[in-house]
Amino acid sequence: MYQKPLPIEITCLTPEETDARITTARRCLGEDLIILGHHYQRDEIIKWADFRGDSLKLSQLAAQHPEAKYFIFCGVHFMAESADILTTEEQIVILPNMNAGCSMADMANIHQVEDCWEVLGQATDTSRIVPITYVNSTAALKAFVGRNGGASCTSSNAAKVVEWALNRGDKLLFFPDQHLGRNTAVALGLDPERDMFVYDPHKPNGGTTPEEIQAKRVILWKGHCSTHARFTVTQIAETRAKYPDVQIIVHPECSLDVVNAADSYGSTEKILKTVTDAPAGTTWGIGTEINMVSRLARANPDKTIFCLDPVVCPCSTMYRIQPHYLLWVMEALVRGEVVNQIKVPESIAKDARLALDRMLTIV
Repeated sequence: MYQKPLPIEITCLTPEETDARITTARRCLGEDLIILGHHYQRDEIIKWADFRGDSLKLSQLAAQHPEAKYFIFCGVHFMAESADILTTEEQIVILPNMNAGCSMADMANIHQVEDCWEVLGQATDTSRIVPITYVNSTAALKAFVGRNGGASCTSSNAAKVVEWALNRGDKLLFFPDQHLGRNTAVALGLDPERDMFVYDPHKPNGGTTPEEIQAKRVILWKGHCSTHARFTVTQIAETRAKYPDVQIIVHPECSLDVVNAADSYGSTEKILKTVTDAPAGTTWGIGTEINMVSRLARANPDKTIFCLDPVVCPCSTMYRIQPHYLLWVMEALVRGEVVNQIKVPESIAKDARLALDRMLTIV
């Protein structure tokens, strides 16, 4: 991934000038363009989105609109890859800033996963292991999962996918987020000590033994979300001391102890619905990305809503999508020029599509 510098003429625009030109470009592109915005995007971007949602919702939306010529995905790289895989060959998916990656996705690459599979194969029959990749992963990892009979999942449908996998095989390999995998498996009745272990790609043989591989049902990858790792049990305790009637809801990418200390947990879509549907006058401490929490607070002025992390926790890679980049790719389309297209090679896309299609079928 490489992002070319923006023209100085664009970077010098004021917010008002930028908005005016985005409005003009949007009018010119009409129904040919759909702008997708992830919940973690800043307000200056989300206001332009035709649809907003989490990874699952946006993946479904992309697949449901064969009439669009272009999708501008205001999210991160792996999301745009998924949209390209699920849309038609003629449709074009664009990422406004090619530097908008995902630190979690970077914690597992195809070579590491293939090495892991080899280590597992030396201890047990890999045909009885079902691999599951969180959508926060590259297309190459989704293709690996597709080839080996597994599926992708999101935080919205992780429970259904993990349950599906455990019913299909003897073991489950879940990557790259250990916390989502652990929290989901625990909710399904598995024990984190007895039934699970963490595979560390930076240690010889993953830091495990053949005996451990044979004994445990769930193999978790040593990966995490840097934003959700900021939330702690101490923050929750301090919040409860300050607001005795507070309800705590956190994202399942948080650690197990944080999830256990909260009143409830769930995907961004579940957090939005839970807090929005809550009675007026209630107080909510939320453990997820600050842009979404702030937007939720403004949309519900009859409630007290705040982020558990007092330091504030934006997703730094999502934050790399800003209005100048959006304007740049839109005006290029108006000129008939495509920049920052995300195109997954068909040799990878065909297997990755299997993983994504299974995910959408399980939902």
